[in-house]
Amino acid sequence: MESRPRLSFWQIWNMCFGFLGIQFGFALQNANVSRIFQTLGADMDQVPGLWIAAPLTGLLVQPVVGYFSDRTWTRLGRRRPYFLAGAVLATLALFVMPNSPTLWIAAGTLWILDASINISMEPFRAFVGDQLPPSQRAGGYAMQSFFIGVGAIVASLLPWLLAKAGVANTAGAGEVPDTVRYAFYFGGVVLFAAIAWTVLRTREYPPEVLASFEEAPSTPTTAPPAGKAPAIAALAWSLAGLAMAAVIAVQGWDRMLYVLAGMLVAYGALLLLSRVLPAGGMLPTIVADVRAMPQTMRRLAVVQFFSWFALFAMWIYTTAAVAGTHFGSSDPASAAYNEGANWVGVLFAAYNGFAALAAIAIPWMARTLGLRLTHLVNLWLGAAGLLSFLLVRDPQWLLLSMVGVGFAWASILSLPYAMLSDSLPATKMGVYMGIFNFFIVIPQLVAASLLGFLLKWLFGGEPLWALVLGGASLLVAGLSVLAVPRLVAQEARA
Repeated sequence: MESRPRLSFWQIWNMCFGFLGIQFGFALQNANVSRIFQTLGADMDQVPGLWIAAPLTGLLVQPVVGYFSDRTWTRLGRRRPYFLAGAVLATLALFVMPNSPTLWIAAGTLWILDASINISMEPFRAFVGDQLPPSQRAGGYAMQSFFIGVGAIVASLLPWLLAKAGVANTAGAGEVPDTVRYAFYFGGVVLFAAIAWTVLRTREYPPEVLASFEEAPSTPTTAPPAGKAPAIAALAWSLAGLAMAAVIAVQGWDRMLYVLAGMLVAYGALLLLSRVLPAGGMLPTIVADVRAMPQTMRRLAVVQFFSWFALFAMWIYTTAAVAGTHFGSSDPASAAYNEGANWVGVLFAAYNGFAALAAIAIPWMARTLGLRLTHLVNLWLGAAGLLSFLLVRDPQWLLLSMVGVGFAWASILSLPYAMLSDSLPATKMGVYMGIFNFFIVIPQLVAASLLGFLLKWLFGGEPLWALVLGGASLLVAGLSVLAVPRLVAQEARA
């Protein structure tokens, strides 16, 4: 079989440039959606539930998009039709979000926005595996991390920059400030333009050419054929979820915990449904692929779970934590709160800036330390950054905390994919990258369901402690990297 030709720096640049736009949209969402929700009247304990839209749409959308993009071939190619469709929908959602008249319209728009971004994002991960030979994949994912950092810097800074330029940073009760509205409008334009650049400036290999590039994976591509899930296992998952729901009801615990119970019931139901549907259909295929994941992917799933639990805790609670602890206000209509919220935008821009620099350093670190140890070091730098929020009281010094978070973010966005990609067959690259997203989405759903409960019952409702829990989660993620199989060929190419 032939090997994929190596691509030039500028070819890799063009194929990854669209990620600048994707992250522009994500960064605006991450830094400002909690602020929008609180402005429209959400209480702090409601915010995690409203955020459930984001990970839940990823859970549903990414494996489906991956499944279909593996089987698509049009005049635009295999992955690019999904880039473009997601870009159009996400741009429209960015225009609508800051003009939401009610809290529930804002929550619904978040569903649409996150689903649309995911339609574009999932094929971008598979695109690197399609286009690049194994020796260039770590660099390709690092290039994506670089554009993620650059896009997020500008997007996160936009409200702060607009306020410095004289745009109104406060508004009447229930109204989103002009700084946020104009930032979302600009973000919509950038997202569409960046993705359009990749669509127009790249090409894709036809299916028959791609098949001729199939390399022998450096680890077995899948576990032994899984067959259909045993009925008893499917029933056990559903019964476990129902039992959890009963305990939550009897104990009167936070209703957000029903999301966790619902996830168990839903998984059991999907296993049962996959047993009765004809083999070869979308759902039975995805379920079979989940049950036959490569060992490397199974071990990386644990790393991803604790990594993304920490990130989601940071995205949900940093605005409230910094505004309350460092600026002394929890009132979304106050000048102090909005000043703190803008400073969170600066902090998020800072960690993305450090991530862009880290993306340049990570290939060198990987060659020196290996992929696993590099990822461990970077995750622990992120843990130190989040844990330092408990000690730092001058908001200016939080910029130093963001150095560690930036290294962790760049590493999370690149090294797990570099470790994973060699163990995946090219014909299933899209669906497996979508399945891998489960282990990004599930921890976010757990965080959205559990964090409010933990903060209320253990930490007196103080959002700062969510960041401390995030730091502890990154420590566990770092230790979990050591269980990932060490691939000699990968380490040599890194």
